[in-house]
Amino acid sequence: MALTEAGPPPVMITIFYTISLNSHKNEWSAELVYSEVRNLAQEEGHRKLSSVAKSNERRRFTTMAKANYRALLGKVLLGFISEDDPVLAMLEWVAHQMMLIEAEGKVGAEKGRHSKERKTYFSGARVRRMDTRLGTIYLYVPKLRKGGYVPFFVTERKRSEMALATLVQEAFINGVSTRRIERLAQALGVENISASQVSEINKGLEKQVESFRSRPLGEEYPFLIIDAHYDKVRVEDRVMTLALMIAHGVNGNGCREILAVEPMFDESEDSWRAFFQKLKKRGLRRVNLCISDAHAGIQAAVKEELLGASWQRCKVHFMRNILAKVPHKEKRRFAAHLKQIWLQPDRKGARRAAAQLAQEYGERFPDAIRCLEEGLEDALQFYSFPEIDPKKISSTNMSERTIREVRRRSRVIGIFPTIDSWVRLETCYLMEYSEDWPTDRSYIKREKIQEALERNRAFLAAQSAS
Repeated sequence: MALTEAGPPPVMITIFYTISLNSHKNEWSAELVYSEVRNLAQEEGHRKLSSVAKSNERRRFTTMAKANYRALLGKVLLGFISEDDPVLAMLEWVAHQMMLIEAEGKVGAEKGRHSKERKTYFSGARVRRMDTRLGTIYLYVPKLRKGGYVPFFVTERKRSEMALATLVQEAFINGVSTRRIERLAQALGVENISASQVSEINKGLEKQVESFRSRPLGEEYPFLIIDAHYDKVRVEDRVMTLALMIAHGVNGNGCREILAVEPMFDESEDSWRAFFQKLKKRGLRRVNLCISDAHAGIQAAVKEELLGASWQRCKVHFMRNILAKVPHKEKRRFAAHLKQIWLQPDRKGARRAAAQLAQEYGERFPDAIRCLEEGLEDALQFYSFPEIDPKKISSTNMSERTIREVRRRSRVIGIFPTIDSWVRLETCYLMEYSEDWPTDRSYIKREKIQEALERNRAFLAAQSAS
């Protein structure tokens, strides 16, 4: 509260003045304070307090209080100076006074006084802990014989104190373990927040996660990039390595989206087919180019579920597979020649570069050349879209970058306690990581995407006609 020349609000003047008048007798109490302020107006949403019975006495009382409010305020605040946390102590004191005023209003009479307007009676108190942004306080909540009583600020704090829950959720999403969050909360003054409480708070994210994973998709995504992320997860009494399938899509406007996040126990053909079937149920109809590594299950599922789509083998994974068959001392020189294949301006140039490499190294590294020849055509499918920058659609680098950020967070956890907690954390981070993609500049220019789509439609129409 700012102390200005105009003076403090009348309610506060009355409180501090009443306390000061009776502090030397050690007789001031919340009841005495209430008896002086009960007829002043209370904030909207709570019981309206009527005006003071005698307006001339109120004006005289307020005028006298204004002249001395600084000294009165100082005397009251002196009582909190010896506390370990004066601000927290003041909050606890104010909370108790507010509860008493509100409870007496509900009872219809002051505590310990007879009244014909009484509706019920006080029946002791119950101790309740309240975690606030300032720390933990303990409230003696009045109990009533009829009707029950819950302090208004306990329900209101569900909004204001969401800052604390938001802090816990934000820390969780950014890879802070539940044990570390517990220590962080204690450092903020919140007592005994346990790992199980942290987990309960984070369950509030469940609806957001489910909504994100099941949202409707557009009918056409020209480019689909598929990859998997692996983590250790506790399943009943076993610790297993599970795969989280992640699908990135580039829509007709050239913007990136994370289309799917699905946990799977294995990367079989059936698993990948189920993965693509879920995408289709959510609205996906057409894909022009699907980019992934050379997993046999992905290849088979693309053929079965994404009719009319080409499959692009990630050139980075492909080069790694080839270089694994070359002696270490020759890797650098061989890799320099190998990269030239994907730097050519068109498919014919890439084939010529591959033929030259095979002619030069065929006898020395036959296994590497055989691997190159078997997978070359699948690694050159991006040339069918000459309007698009090859760097954007010839590899899964975009997905790899996202997964690297996810792995950086999940590494802190180590072993996830359940599949649900694993999916929740990974999806939350993916949501946060990708939330700016629609507003950022396009991953691929919209004009280029439209040119590629028109070319592809014309190609398919010609094939159908023939």
